[in-house]
Amino acid sequence: MPLIGTFGAGSGRGFGQQGGKLTFIEATGGTVSTTGNYKIHTFTGPGTFCVSAASSDSTLNEVSYLVVAGGGGAGQHYGGGGGAGGFREVESPTSPYTSSPLNGYSNAPNRVTVSASPYSITVGGGGNGSPGGPTTPVPGSPGGVSTFSTITAAGGGRGGGGNPGHYNGAPGGSGGGGGDTGNGAGNDPPTTPAQGHAGDGPYGGGGGALAQGSGSPTYGGSPAGGGQGAGTQINPSCSVGTNGPSPTSSTRYFAGGGGGLGSPSCMPGRTLGGGGHNDTAGIANTGGGGGGDKGNGASGIVIIRYQYQ
Repeated sequence: MPLIGTFGAGSGRGFGQQGGKLTFIEATGGTVSTTGNYKIHTFTGPGTFCVSAASSDSTLNEVSYLVVAGGGGAGQHYGGGGGAGGFREVESPTSPYTSSPLNGYSNAPNRVTVSASPYSITVGGGGNGSPGGPTTPVPGSPGGVSTFSTITAAGGGRGGGGNPGHYNGAPGGSGGGGGDTGNGAGNDPPTTPAQGHAGDGPYGGGGGALAQGSGSPTYGGSPAGGGQGAGTQINPSCSVGTNGPSPTSSTRYFAGGGGGLGSPSCMPGRTLGGGGHNDTAGIANTGGGGGGDKGNGASGIVIIRYQYQ
């Protein structure tokens, strides 16, 4: 999997302005950090990205963003892992970084151009894992949606339940893994590029931003790994939550599917993405799915980046 994304690094670009002084976006909201000529606003909960002034160069008003929804909760009694929250990303040419393979800039509807206005931010919470037991098949809950302007990332689907529940994993940004039945579909509702993948089953991992979940071969067998997440490097000064597995300390991974059935001594299901495993929760503010059985999904995140000088 390639090393991807540098929200917190990069040099400035020069953009000409005729007939007057070049001005830049002025905005508040979230946790604000700077790197080089760029400003980064990180939201780990609901808030407002309040633009008090737009740039005099209209091209500079097209911002980069990362919008990740909350991960779904896992199923009960050998239940499937929760699906990762939907992953939406755009790298604007005016605030460039090394984006993930899911950069949606080429599709015009994915682009966001801001004006002097408040933009409400929603950060989805993680879904709860199933509260049920072996004889009480009570499904968990999906992750919550995250939004910025016209961009919505769908919450991850909850994982399916095992015997005697026999309920399927649910669809979502990424789908929940199956219990002893079917898995949930991903990229629901559909976006281009896809915001997530399907879970797997039976006893399978939830889907992730870059891959479908993987399935456990037998009842009580080896663990099902969750689907891979997508990564974005961000400056440590604007890093939030606990870093998931990554090649370098400056890299954050998001939207990994929750692992399915397996013992604590087995390989985690949080494969390059922040999902939980074996009744553990996803890592906060990664959008990872909860681990089966009964693990809670992780909350999402919204990050906005633009040139400010």
